[in-house]
Amino acid sequence: MIRATYELDPAEAAETLALIESVGRADGPENVRGRVIATDGDRAVLEFPAATGDVALLVSSLFAGEWADSSAFERCRLVAVDWPDGFLPGPAFDAPERVLVGAIVKPSLGLAPAEVAQTAAKLAAAGADLVKDDELLGDPDWCPLEDRVRAVAAAGVNYAANVTGPVGTLLERARRVVDLGAGAVMVNGFAQGLDAVRALRDADLGVPIFVHRVGAALWARQPGFGVAPAVVAELTRLCGGDYVQVGSFSGTVYDAADDVRAQIDACHRPVAGANRSVAVIGGGVAPDNAAEQLAAAGTRSGVMVLFGSAAYDGSRPKNELEIA
Repeated sequence: MIRATYELDPAEAAETLALIESVGRADGPENVRGRVIATDGDRAVLEFPAATGDVALLVSSLFAGEWADSSAFERCRLVAVDWPDGFLPGPAFDAPERVLVGAIVKPSLGLAPAEVAQTAAKLAAAGADLVKDDELLGDPDWCPLEDRVRAVAAAGVNYAANVTGPVGTLLERARRVVDLGAGAVMVNGFAQGLDAVRALRDADLGVPIFVHRVGAALWARQPGFGVAPAVVAELTRLCGGDYVQVGSFSGTVYDAADDVRAQIDACHRPVAGANRSVAVIGGGVAPDNAAEQLAAAGTRSGVMVLFGSAAYDGSRPKNELEIA
């Protein structure tokens, strides 16, 4: 059984929503139909007895289903989910009780494997606990994935290699980069599909999974239709994301401050059978504002400050990735 809370306009369309997300007709079988179990103003709580751990079908109904196409709603937004125990696997690794520092290899494109390794080594020497690929860097001719991982691993860097690409060989790529020395795998979860995160989790790779959220804004940014950012972050966590991006307080990304904090809470709040994820604060995060980001987050446990282009700005007075 799964319960989902929506904000609706008109509120009386809740029964229509329950049908769209389940049997489709009022005379559909009772044992699998969605039901409205509570309403409060523009909020409706729906219960789905037939919900399963099939991520693709879960997304197709509750998260991005036909309700978004329906003319019955002026507004429809998923704002909370009560998850059954053990519904999805959750992260393989529990978030540490400290602040982590992450950094992204830049420029995003164009570097050869040796140049990626040199850049990653400098970032690690400056204090990065994890150095990761950009979401746009996959397996290009000028920087083949395997050559890149070999080079970075040889430099002794804890490296998250981007395995996003053709779905038929996703797990093969992931296993290969781990064999070559990657300390984590990264996947563009909303481009590859969230079930790919679950598949990587079930593969027991022995390393964390960093889920890049590129594409999630198309679900979460629009307040009228879609999914609240915290629910997006929580589903990413439950699919198996050890590192989950939550935006930042810099103003560079769309997330409001309260939404960033809600996403951090979604990465950490108790869910039966699920480890905590590391909440990755990124987007305009720099050595000179990292401490402010952590102060705004209100926690220094299970979070990462992720530095992008700002880590390379030589005009700054400090060249270390400091967070104090």
